Amino acid sequence: MARKIGITDTILRDAHQSLMATRMSIEDMKPILPLLDEIGYVSLECWGGATFDACIRFLNENPWERLRTMKKLAPNTPLQMLLRGQNLLGYRHYADDVVERFVELAAKNGVDIFRIFDALNDPRNLETALRAVKKTGKEAQLAIAYTISDVHTADYFEELGGTFAEMGADSICIKDMAGILTPTACGDLVKRLIAKTQLPIIVHTHCTSGIAQLTYQAAIEAGAARIDTALSPLSEGTSQPATESLVLNFQEEGYTTGIDVKKMGEAANYFRAVRDKYLENGLLGPKMLMPDPRALIYQVPGGMLSNMYSQLKQANATDRYEEVLQEVPQVREDLGFPPLVTPLSQMVGTQAAMNVLTGERYKMVSNEVKAYLLGEYGKSPVPIDAAFINKIVGDKPRITDRPANHIPPEFERLKQEIGSLAENDEEVLTYALFPQVGKDFLTAQKQPELKASTEPIKIFGYTRR
Repeated sequence: MARKIGITDTILRDAHQSLMATRMSIEDMKPILPLLDEIGYVSLECWGGATFDACIRFLNENPWERLRTMKKLAPNTPLQMLLRGQNLLGYRHYADDVVERFVELAAKNGVDIFRIFDALNDPRNLETALRAVKKTGKEAQLAIAYTISDVHTADYFEELGGTFAEMGADSICIKDMAGILTPTACGDLVKRLIAKTQLPIIVHTHCTSGIAQLTYQAAIEAGAARIDTALSPLSEGTSQPATESLVLNFQEEGYTTGIDVKKMGEAANYFRAVRDKYLENGLLGPKMLMPDPRALIYQVPGGMLSNMYSQLKQANATDRYEEVLQEVPQVREDLGFPPLVTPLSQMVGTQAAMNVLTGERYKMVSNEVKAYLLGEYGKSPVPIDAAFINKIVGDKPRITDRPANHIPPEFERLKQEIGSLAENDEEVLTYALFPQVGKDFLTAQKQPELKASTEPIKIFGYTRR
């Protein structure tokens, strides 16, 4: 029998996060969800990542209600989310009780596959989320944040995959958020991970540098079980390769995908009209639609690129876009070569922008970068120069063990803090993840007349008042 390839479509999450800063509304999704449910995907990636933040910050949507709606309209296809380990969906580490409650409610409301990663590939930051997912009986997929540096070798990633397997992962994803995984490196790594873990290996990449299709070909030939694609209207550029093209190609090669090609084409037609709407309103920037091989140098992921350009546009500083891009590798090196994935991608991008716009490196430093240098996010891949750390944060004590060990239980405290504004635990978690924005959202939902008339300026996901 022909080997089956699992296809996960990202049209409902990473595709629009990468191309247009996560601005697709649930109203544009609802009409097509029943058809997506019939296509034959192994899963639909539709929640997590930046969707929660975008829902409450920009779209005036309840993200929990969005998840329930998607599950109701697509009940047969597993729904998949991206979870940032101890970061959940926010920009700091949360206490274990918050992580556990979040995972419990996400599973209850419709998430079937949890793709869990840590921005530093620090396994300690995955322990609580993994344990919580296993408790629900859902699939716990641990993800390797792929990047390139002197320390990020094939041996390093193979050993990390072995650690994930020992921790109890049900599957392992190679998460190439910047589109820098080359075909040769991919084939080698997939083979190594299969041999090391005996688990299903999933490959996720972006078309940012223009090599993603070749990478997927190598992944499948090496034995990968699943790949992530996006229906063509929101594919390519900083998004994933086009689902239709890859399905037709792999079927011609003799693989099976379980995809109904006719229904897939109908869904693509629907999203062409959706894409045109976002092109017309300016949310889908043309820069995000073209490959840029310089990504192999800058290693900037698609979601970071689209948000960076969007925020520079709001600040009337798009003319500094290239300068900021060129500054990113230097900041990354200074910070110990962290993978450029949320929240580290936002932190590095913000710092690069500050360095360029102020005309002096580290004249201004975000609180998040300071916290990172103090060990609050985990262990940096490469030791950071002690003199550099002292210059930024002085001689303050640094955390060297699991950062969450230093965060006392906080769910009940947050519940009391938000008071009657939160009517259930979902709303408490909304407040917990995004205190100011979440509170404003809950206030607007219940007392529209009290909604703030202006919004603070945001640079790459961080608030600047």
